Amino acid sequence: MNIAILDDYLGVSQQVADWEGLKSRANVFVFHRPLALLDEAACELADFDILCTLRERMPISGELIRRLPRLKYIVVTGKRYDTVDVRAAAELGIPVSNTPVSGVGAGGVAELVWGLIFAATRHIASEDRGMRGGGWQTQAGTTVGGKVLGILGLGGLGRRVAEIGRVFGMEVRAWSQNMTTEQAEAAGARFVSKAELFATSDIVTVHLALSDRTRGIVGATELNAMKSSAYLINTARGAIVDEAALIAALRSKTIAGAGLDVYEQEPLPAAHPFRSFPNVVITPHLGYFTKDMLGSYYGDAVRLMESFLDGRPERVVNMGLEPGS
Repeated sequence: MNIAILDDYLGVSQQVADWEGLKSRANVFVFHRPLALLDEAACELADFDILCTLRERMPISGELIRRLPRLKYIVVTGKRYDTVDVRAAAELGIPVSNTPVSGVGAGGVAELVWGLIFAATRHIASEDRGMRGGGWQTQAGTTVGGKVLGILGLGGLGRRVAEIGRVFGMEVRAWSQNMTTEQAEAAGARFVSKAELFATSDIVTVHLALSDRTRGIVGATELNAMKSSAYLINTARGAIVDEAALIAALRSKTIAGAGLDVYEQEPLPAAHPFRSFPNVVITPHLGYFTKDMLGSYYGDAVRLMESFLDGRPERVVNMGLEPGS
């Protein structure tokens, strides 16, 4: 039995989880480079029985699945499995499992959200660069106390961000398509319309899941309604924010700046405007990328693969799918 651990660029999978039991039962091979092309992936993975992906780094298309004659099982680390064609796998009798949601994840992302907020509002990255070049105090920052924090989406992560915002003395306002006044109040927030949230918030942070309903939900209308002193923070998914509209808003200084951890295309292209805007703090999708979270992901993935080898696959997300349904 051959197992492929995909897209482990930094080789962390073997450091953060115990693989010894699994390695005594199967051959485990770690891919440290992306397999971006279909033909390359089909060739490299032809002899593997199990694929283990790191989040959504590598799409597992139906065409790829059909070109892997030995494939028997797919494990996705993390809750979401949108990048795996689960229907194609089901049609071939290949179970797909995802790892459980961990409290470590929401906490880690919430920490990054606040890191981006402070990096943007206090100009930490640009002041650091300035000092390394011999400079000193190039621009004054702003504080968050007494300001309005607007949150799109009050799931587990949004609620954590709201809680921290209140500690800093912020007024928290929230909106999502399905939110109720009672849900917002339970999180210590005030439910407002989307238009009011963008028009009145000093910081808007995005915590929606990407879907057909939320794709591009933050566009030119919303960005143009924001205060010129306001900041947009996105650690959710890049496609939730209309990227062209955000570039235009940043270039024209319609908004003061942004803190971004996610992008429409990842990795972010080398010549992308976000890399050169002085009013943007960018990080390479670090929200989940902590040793703690990776340890949780890979530890759970190991247990799922061991259960599969025992003949009792767990957390299967696709076996109820009917072809064409």
